Amino acid sequence: MIRTGQKSPINSTFYCMSDATPRPELTLWGQQTDSALHHFRVGQETLPQAMIHAYGLVKFCAADTHQQHGRLDPLLAQAIKKAARQLFEGELDNQFPISLWQSGSGTQSHMNVNEVLASLATQILEGKHQVHPNDHCNLGQSTNDSFPTALHIACVCLLENALLPSLKQLRERFEMQSRRWQSVLKTGRTHLQDATPISLGQEMSAYAAQLNHAEQQIAADLPALLALTMGGTAVGTGINSRQEFAATFCSGLNEMTGFEFRPSDNFFATQASHDAIVSLSGSLNTLASSLNKIASDLRLMASGPRCGLAELSLPANEPGSSIMPGKVNPSQCEMLNMVCAQVMGNHLTITIANAQGQFQLNTFKPVMALNIIQSLELLADAITSFDQFCISGIEANEENLAATMDQSLMLATALTPHLGYDKVTQIVHYASEQKCSLRQAVIDSEAMSAEDYDRLIRPQAMIYPSQ
Repeated sequence: MIRTGQKSPINSTFYCMSDATPRPELTLWGQQTDSALHHFRVGQETLPQAMIHAYGLVKFCAADTHQQHGRLDPLLAQAIKKAARQLFEGELDNQFPISLWQSGSGTQSHMNVNEVLASLATQILEGKHQVHPNDHCNLGQSTNDSFPTALHIACVCLLENALLPSLKQLRERFEMQSRRWQSVLKTGRTHLQDATPISLGQEMSAYAAQLNHAEQQIAADLPALLALTMGGTAVGTGINSRQEFAATFCSGLNEMTGFEFRPSDNFFATQASHDAIVSLSGSLNTLASSLNKIASDLRLMASGPRCGLAELSLPANEPGSSIMPGKVNPSQCEMLNMVCAQVMGNHLTITIANAQGQFQLNTFKPVMALNIIQSLELLADAITSFDQFCISGIEANEENLAATMDQSLMLATALTPHLGYDKVTQIVHYASEQKCSLRQAVIDSEAMSAEDYDRLIRPQAMIYPSQ
């Protein structure tokens, strides 16, 4: 039943056994959770809410499956399902205070879930029946199959409901900008040096293509994430479970979520290692790499506005400086750059963690959950913000783009088929030394007439292959 915490004599905050972690006034957890709070006083990180909510779905569908198979009294099953519904709907988030840095299987957090559900289910039954955290809420289950199952559910929900929609929106925004600026010319750059012309639309099309590739990679990871270990119990053999449990569990879960989860083809593999999570993290790492490049490009193109490239104007969302009046910073680009750095670091952690599994169990599950869920949530939020507060309001500074195009010496590349590489190199060096235009350098060198130069040097014709 609900227990009242011990009030601190210093203030009104309630404390758990560790005398370090604040506890809500009314708690539903039990002895094993209190023991974990005492023994794992490490860091500030707790199990991500997405995992807690996914665990609610796991426990709901497990109780429903056992009720269908006659293994759990319908009265108890209904009470557990009511409690589990509150869990996956986010009504019990304050009941999970355990440090993420715990047993590598996530046993302490799993028992935290079982204890909370058992207490709440007992209350639902008005104390007439005692719901046991192990015998009832954990019936036919293990941390070793339920934790990775909850993790896969959380990842699929975050992908389908948050990251993929936000990524699609950003890709479509760049596709729109590509069409809008297809004929706006600018100086291309390689090695951060002037290069041959490109259109601003072509530049934006590259970003759209990168994001499209990332979408496809992430979508390719979904089938493996839809495979669940539920039913493997302790080591993958399914001890204390029934042969039909996994299929019935997935069927019920699919009815609730609308997804197409299925039992893993090999519980031994998917409990001992989490290759699907590493693969997803790798795709997120690729996405972060692309987003970092895009944000950095835009940040450089918007540099100035008077002493930089100033090819683009970014939205002025907020003051850019506490000391320099009127300054506008590329804050959304910088936010996205930092998120990408975190995601890349998370991928390294996930890779190392998955490599540390021994025999029938990977014992780095909580840290993998922390990092993959953080990556998914950060990317979804950051992409949405970047699209809304940056990309949607970008404007091209066409006068600046045209001015730099006229100054570019790399237009000389179009002369190479007519004058040869060495001769054109001499002309470019002359123009650079004399600080004159390329056209004047050609005329001074008597390499060709002004009329021929004007016929050959047409930037609009340089952004496509010759016919």
